[in-house]
Amino acid sequence: MNREREVLVEADVLVQDGRIAKVGRGIKPRGTRRVVDVTGKVVLPGLIHGHLHACQTLFRGRADGLELLDWLRERIWPFEASHDAASMRASADLTFAELIRSGSTAALDMGSVYHYDAVFESARDAGFRLVGGKAMMDAGASVPAGLRESTEDSLRESLALKDRWHGTHDGRLRYAFAPRFVLSCTPELLREVARLAKEHGLRIHTHASENAKETDAVRAYTGGEDNVAFFHTVGMSGPHVTMAHCVWLSQEEQDILRDTRTVVCHCPGSNLKLASGYAKVPELLDAGVTVALGADGAPCNNTLDIFNEMRLAAVMHNPRVGPCAMTPMRVLEMATLHGARALGLEDEVGSLEPGKRADITVVDISGLHAGPTPEDVLVPLVHSARASDVAHVFIDGQPVLRDGVLTTLDAASVLANANANVERILKRRPKKARTG
Repeated sequence: MNREREVLVEADVLVQDGRIAKVGRGIKPRGTRRVVDVTGKVVLPGLIHGHLHACQTLFRGRADGLELLDWLRERIWPFEASHDAASMRASADLTFAELIRSGSTAALDMGSVYHYDAVFESARDAGFRLVGGKAMMDAGASVPAGLRESTEDSLRESLALKDRWHGTHDGRLRYAFAPRFVLSCTPELLREVARLAKEHGLRIHTHASENAKETDAVRAYTGGEDNVAFFHTVGMSGPHVTMAHCVWLSQEEQDILRDTRTVVCHCPGSNLKLASGYAKVPELLDAGVTVALGADGAPCNNTLDIFNEMRLAAVMHNPRVGPCAMTPMRVLEMATLHGARALGLEDEVGSLEPGKRADITVVDISGLHAGPTPEDVLVPLVHSARASDVAHVFIDGQPVLRDGVLTTLDAASVLANANANVERILKRRPKKARTG
């Protein structure tokens, strides 16, 4: 995944001080302290999620059979309102364990309104690369009391989290403003987020045009404007902004995304499960829009395996645009280089090139489900590989998965803690919010 998109055979990657020093054949390992033999395996840039909700992983499998707005109002918002710091940490630990086990090294995350320190603490201890922020929600008639906040409080807490975490741990943890979506934010909040993001050099991470009923509600709320057009009006567009989903876009909105270089994150698993629709990803890519990949949240997908998102992205658009639009290389770019842009880290990660951070994933495609030996290595990576094929994962050159075993997290303990906390949450979860 370098500039030439080379596939190198029998090559080596030399890592020094957490960065890639050399890539190529015949590297002399003078002074090397550790050699990892990955003969016969595929070495990739670490895979990247451009949209995630670590706060929701604890509620996997508990919000089925609903479209977006009902899914939020009846299940997810009441669940999120029940979180405390301990359950948030349990949810984040489960998230990062699953992400690392499935070959991911970085993610752009949107939290719930409270307890986001616990997510950063989890990523810190897991050795994971995280760009994230608390959800910002100062509007919405159906928002539970446990998630509602004032505009002033939302901005103050976001800036406090930025001061505590942004750029810490050698830059591995970074803050992003995360206004949830148009329907849960006042225009005043969004304008101030746009201003502060530019002032502090931070990313903005939000949802846009995910569901047809949502887009109708947005037009009613804004006096006739569509999601992306409204965000653009209040200053929330540009290469420092990542918008998840973008399924229901007008031509004007597609033009805004192209002209402002705003980043889109495609979440095929979530869009299918919530019956949200089919984003026009091939058209966006053809227009030059950066489109990343993400699993969204576990309750609207059930898996955080980015190999699942790659396969879905590669095949779900074929009936509409034909079988050649989403090539394996194009899809892999979405999960690496485009993902890095979604996080604002394109100069740091996303490809195997000298000078970049040594975020590396090693995949074994020798299993029955990927055989026989492929003619083009990209095909099984995108169409056949799965989380269990990941052999090693390195972040900043440090092994966080070795021979399929987590090194910074104990899988059994993480799962046991998640089970204990979800049982505790279920006993005291508030009743679902009234719609209106």
